Amino acid sequence: MYGFINTCLKSLVVEKYGEETWERLRLQAGVQDSFLTFEVYKDEITMQLIDKACKILGVPADAVLREFGEYFFEFCKRSGYDHMLRTLGGNLYEFIENLDALHSYLSLSYQEMNAPSFRVEKNEDGSMHLHYYSDRRGLCHIVPGIIGAAALDFFNIEISMEIVNQTEEEEERTGKKEHIVFLVTQNPVFSYKERNEFCSSPQYLADSVKQIENQLNKEVFYSVCPVKKSHWKTIRGIITLGKGKLLRGFDPVYPKSLWIDTKTFCNGLPFHMVFDKELRVKQAGVSIQKIVPGLQTMGICLDHYFSILHPEVPFTISSIQKFINSQFVFQTRREMMPESWKQRPMLELRGQMIWMESLQCMLYLCSPLLRTLHELEERQMHIADIAPHDVTRDLILLNQQRLAEMELSNQLERKKEELRILSKHLEEEKKKTEALLYAMLPQHVANQLKEGKRVEAGEFKECTILFSDVVTFTNICAQCEPIQIVLMLNSMYLRFDRLTTVHDVYKVETIGDAYMVVGGVPVPVPTHAERVANFALGMIIAAKGVQNPVSGNPIQIRVGIHTGPVLAGVVGEKMPRYCLFGDTVNIASRMESHGVPSKIHLSSSAYQCLKYKNFEMTERGEIEVKGKGKMHTYFLIRNKTATENEIMGRPVKDLDSGHESVQSFQEGRAETIPSCHQPGREEDDIAVKSQSSSGSANRTDNMLDSSSCGWTQLFMYTYFPRKAVIICGYREALINSSLRKRDLTGYAAWKFSGQSPAGARRIYCHASVL
Repeated sequence: MYGFINTCLKSLVVEKYGEETWERLRLQAGVQDSFLTFEVYKDEITMQLIDKACKILGVPADAVLREFGEYFFEFCKRSGYDHMLRTLGGNLYEFIENLDALHSYLSLSYQEMNAPSFRVEKNEDGSMHLHYYSDRRGLCHIVPGIIGAAALDFFNIEISMEIVNQTEEEEERTGKKEHIVFLVTQNPVFSYKERNEFCSSPQYLADSVKQIENQLNKEVFYSVCPVKKSHWKTIRGIITLGKGKLLRGFDPVYPKSLWIDTKTFCNGLPFHMVFDKELRVKQAGVSIQKIVPGLQTMGICLDHYFSILHPEVPFTISSIQKFINSQFVFQTRREMMPESWKQRPMLELRGQMIWMESLQCMLYLCSPLLRTLHELEERQMHIADIAPHDVTRDLILLNQQRLAEMELSNQLERKKEELRILSKHLEEEKKKTEALLYAMLPQHVANQLKEGKRVEAGEFKECTILFSDVVTFTNICAQCEPIQIVLMLNSMYLRFDRLTTVHDVYKVETIGDAYMVVGGVPVPVPTHAERVANFALGMIIAAKGVQNPVSGNPIQIRVGIHTGPVLAGVVGEKMPRYCLFGDTVNIASRMESHGVPSKIHLSSSAYQCLKYKNFEMTERGEIEVKGKGKMHTYFLIRNKTATENEIMGRPVKDLDSGHESVQSFQEGRAETIPSCHQPGREEDDIAVKSQSSSGSANRTDNMLDSSSCGWTQLFMYTYFPRKAVIICGYREALINSSLRKRDLTGYAAWKFSGQSPAGARRIYCHASVL
């Protein structure tokens, strides 16, 4: 089938059941998302789509096909075939009778089209028998949908169609696999007002059946099967407009004798044949005699020189009479053609059959069936061989142009499909890029930067900031391989990052083992302290699932929280960062650095925010805080109302098993700051703790072999009094290297300061695999 059919089916599902239903349907059927209109696809694709639609929608196949038939009719109208369909006939009988002619015309453009065939018979009671022939089994229920929709739209009548006969192997049409006979009857159609008046009449119960039958027989008889009117009815049916112009009502007048001689007739209709019941040729046009010289011998059997391509019936006079309203396509037999013709494509003739009762002969009025000028040249024919009055001349030229337009349309459709796929891929990549960008910056800030706007710094009167770090991280780095540190921090950060989503807090940055989040920034919320507190409780629990690579025991972290005002804004252009400024940042860092392992250290302001929020807290008392003097601090113990599973945000399905869902959580963000820092130790105030790995020094060990593979980049971070973060880099080949192992921490300090390892202040290092 052509892609037009599958496109119609997709449009039906999307329009009536939604895009998601179509996506499920096509995935289960295993087909592509879109179809090209002029591309030929296997019938199995359509059958598979229909079968899966029945299962997904829970609807019988006949109902699905009928609905598809009704929608297909509307789809054809919207696709530009409205006028073509509307002008096929003046009533339903003529409409069905000319469907084969429409398919024959469309086959000029859709050369691979294998359309069904229709034959209609009138009955005495006004009903019709519609014969449906098809090479495809199981699609007959589409027909009532199409015919019913056409009858209602074009002729304002409602019909009912039921199958009265069905045969798998068709005897009278060789080659067709299915023959279905429908009984077509008309149902009465009333307006809303007429229906109410009719149903409320006193004689309704007594006369309803009789009235409906009379109305049915009358309307069917005149609208579906018009019969010859009487003389006075004809006169009354005449409508004149202006000066006696006749619009309706016509009786033909025939001459007493035919005023045309035989020679003129054969020249004027160069492609025609007359044959009797025994298929003996009695007469033939001059052009067809020229192509098939055997026809010059009158009395030869027609079936010796021609075979019937359409309709696929036996070559007998009785079969031809049964399908006399169909277009017949003849093809010359190669073995009976002259030698000069045997290497050419065989000639096809298309036309109508007319039975002449008085002569007991059949007249075949036909023309060459040629689609393009190329086919005309292949048969060594010319436009002049076709009679000037024959529209086949114009049809060949017009179809040549139409085929060129179809090819151009097909190319445009292919390009459109390629662009759609590229656009889809581009959208996916855009989402990945945006996800990475939103992991680095708040969404509204990132959107302003994308639009080229300047992001102004904003002041937040109250927010809650949290810092955390790993206890004895320096010792762990000194005793482990860099890759072990990477794996440990990555495992910890994945758990922490998930908790930021659970509790809706903003992750500012990570510096080495230090992790910083804030609540109430960049979007102010009144519950910022509760969110950060619950996040901190989750961090303590999550850290128990991260193994210390040295001891094999769970790692311990320190957490510090402080509440106060900050100034937040974007700094930098090459790699912009959203940073927090103010003394609140320093105090939060001090709370962490002066904290206790596996404890959450609170400042007094944070304590006041959580005091009446169902949190259990204990007083630590006054402690000496570097740079701040004595401060009264507290410890956060637990949330009195929330369970551990609620704090960790575990799914319900994991509650019974007790497994932490964080193990299966796929983090969409990748932290790109492989640094290591324990803030607050032997450093002065640092308002901004933000430094990217892109700022690493380009100094490397000259002794390293640049061709070695499996490199690891070490970033060494050190804080000096009243200095910003300073970074130096060191590379060690992990694979294919003969270098002896070094004390990496001491060597990095020596490289940076130019002094002996003992002269360095304090260096913390961790590795990130490139």
